[in-house]
Amino acid sequence: MTTVLIVDDQPMQRFGFRMLLESQDDMTVAGEAANGAEAVRLVSELRPDVALMDIRMPGLDGIEATRRIVAAGDRTRVLILTTFDLDEYAYAGLRAGASGFLVKDAQPEELLAGIRAVASGDAVVAPSLTRRLLDAYAEKLPAPGETDALAQDARLAQLTDREREILTVIGQGWTNTEIAERFHLAESTVKTHVGRILAKTGSRDRVQAVILAYDTKLVKPS
Repeated sequence: MTTVLIVDDQPMQRFGFRMLLESQDDMTVAGEAANGAEAVRLVSELRPDVALMDIRMPGLDGIEATRRIVAAGDRTRVLILTTFDLDEYAYAGLRAGASGFLVKDAQPEELLAGIRAVASGDAVVAPSLTRRLLDAYAEKLPAPGETDALAQDARLAQLTDREREILTVIGQGWTNTEIAERFHLAESTVKTHVGRILAKTGSRDRVQAVILAYDTKLVKPS
């Protein structure tokens, strides 16, 4: 059973999410929060599998709430909700540690699939959308400091040449199928490489690996 904390400042939005989630046999609503501060507190108390996190809320916003939840080391994974005209917040949310994001007008089955994916440890950002967002906003981010750069270099140094190649194309938004075709590998072999890359670099999921590829300049905005 996947437990979900709904975080949104709009009561009707929370009600809609609750109705959808409670219609599923494998999901239950752990609680609701109307702002980021309340979300941080409830995550600590309830320890849900997934926090369905709005971005724009009064007081503590969803990005800072995500950052605090992740920094606390809770088991909860964050799925951020955004809208098409708020894409600039999505990258900041991913850097804060979110496992992905969806748009609020996603189809119900897309939202449910996203929650299940995040709960199982996957990311839910489509590669093409990841690439578009990172290309658009990566150059606006502050450059990593020298200490960060050394740490990132150390993580990359642990990778084999093939793993570094695969991390590069992950950063470019390639799927496992595309990587398998490009490098003439079985898709199961690609999955093994991706798992090793995540483990060696300390990346929580594929989205965080994409961010690492940009931060370490393996991939540059087009």
